[in-house]
Amino acid sequence: MTKEQLKKKIGQKIIEIRTKKGWSQSDLARACKKDRQAIEKLENGKVNPTLYSLLEISKALGVAVKDLISF
Repeated sequence: MTKEQLKKKIGQKIIEIRTKKGWSQSDLARACKKDRQAIEKLENGKVNPTLYSLLEISKALGVAVKDLISF
């Protein structure tokens, strides 16, 4: 798996979990104190998320970090 593929898979997983909760990107951004644009870039695989970013997002979504990176 390439770095680009990994970033896209993580983004897809975030979208999947977020939409199951019925949240918009703005809802998730507010919950983890980030810009909506930062969430959009993460979900589209445009940025390489840090472990800390994944931790913040997982806490906001109420899931474990491993749930964001298990495909």
